[in-house]
Amino acid sequence: MNLFETLIRPDKEEHPERAEIGRAANLLQIGEFQVLQLAWAEWHGSEMPPAVTDQLFGSYMLRNRVPHWARSYARRIIAQDAAGTLDESDPRYHRYDPPAGRPLPTGLRRFALATAVVMGCVFGGIYTAHLETWRGGSTGSVLPPYFSDEALKRPTSDETP
Repeated sequence: MNLFETLIRPDKEEHPERAEIGRAANLLQIGEFQVLQLAWAEWHGSEMPPAVTDQLFGSYMLRNRVPHWARSYARRIIAQDAAGTLDESDPRYHRYDPPAGRPLPTGLRRFALATAVVMGCVFGGIYTAHLETWRGGSTGSVLPPYFSDEALKRPTSDETP
């Protein structure tokens, strides 16, 4: 399967055993390797050791080898979904998820924060332009087209060629 086909149909897997792991991962809304970690913990009664993690990752991702205990776990998840008893939001399925970051402000707070940032940028730019035009006693304009006093002077009869 090429990259384009994978982007169009990410749930399609060429290897049938990996397809079961992928389907279980999609049902639980987690990654495939998290399914392997959950299967290991259930089958062996302990967390997966780091040495096994590296070996299993290479075996699964590179050589398409799926352990029997992982297939059994994935089939059980798929069967629970078919029976309508699967709760994909159960915390036991998401214990390997990364912790959620700080929540973003919502509603009026978010609007006020965004408005303050935009206003700060606009008025900061205008103030910086103002400082630049007044440097050296010039009284040119702050906003475009940025004419200086010298450019706005009418040429006198002495200055015309």
